[in-house]
Amino acid sequence: MLVFLIRRIAAGAVLVVVVATATFLLLNLTGTDVARNVLGETASQAAVTAKTHELGLDQSLAERYGHWAEQALQGNLGSSWFTGDAVNQSLVDTLPVTLSVVLAGLLLAAVLSVALGTAAALRGGWVDRCVQFAAVLGTAVPSFLIALILAVTLAVRLGWLPATGYVALGASGTDWLRSITLPAVSLAVGATAATAMQVRGAMVDVLRADFVRTLRSRGLSTRSVVLRHALRNAAPPALTVLALQFIGLIGGAVVVEKVFGLPGIGTLANSAATRGDAPVLLGTVVVTVVIVVAVNLLLDIAYGWLNPKVRVS
Repeated sequence: MLVFLIRRIAAGAVLVVVVATATFLLLNLTGTDVARNVLGETASQAAVTAKTHELGLDQSLAERYGHWAEQALQGNLGSSWFTGDAVNQSLVDTLPVTLSVVLAGLLLAAVLSVALGTAAALRGGWVDRCVQFAAVLGTAVPSFLIALILAVTLAVRLGWLPATGYVALGASGTDWLRSITLPAVSLAVGATAATAMQVRGAMVDVLRADFVRTLRSRGLSTRSVVLRHALRNAAPPALTVLALQFIGLIGGAVVVEKVFGLPGIGTLANSAATRGDAPVLLGTVVVTVVIVVAVNLLLDIAYGWLNPKVRVS
């Protein structure tokens, strides 16, 4: 198991380096006059030249990358070109918002998809058809449209939940939950639709397996067969889809945060991309990739626990 984990960690580290390098090159080959953008069109040429030197943009691309990589390995992702704020602090302030929404949406999607997929596989008939129809509808409707509908109906018209803003968990647990409910539900709809169909297909195959018929012939109840045996064997495909959905939810959070006015990492990245703030955007990309790698590592561990053959392979 240790060798299994070391291989996955090494592969994840290589992925982070490749993505960080590619992002750095793309952001630094745009040909825009960053110093002029920071100071404004009315700034003198002398001020622009001084700002260019201050930002280190008068160095070669290799020198800039080497300096950034050295600082990044020490945990320093630099400072914003426009505000001077440390990128690390900006990520510390915004990352909990995005992770709260994404993880809540993923947890909701996992619970609902297992319930719906299992019900469709066990009941069949009209239940199965309803689940499939709902899954197709949930996949087709974009998350931003769902977010707008929820914001208008549940927040603006009915006033059940706040339409905008975020309350930190440390400030108030109840208000925190209220502030992330609508964004999390908006993200969970599409993830639930995709994962529920995967759970349904896997459960149908497992329930037709010989070992399930053997367990039932020994007098085990349907509840015991499903919860203790069938779900475990059907879990690996669903876990794969959930891991992919997690990546998609991070991307979808950019739009959903905009709709609900959440100060998350998506809003930070969108603002940085709009004004060309390369250090902030690069730091956002690197941290996001690290999170994705960590989630995939947890998925591999779960695979190894569910199926020992994965560890051997």
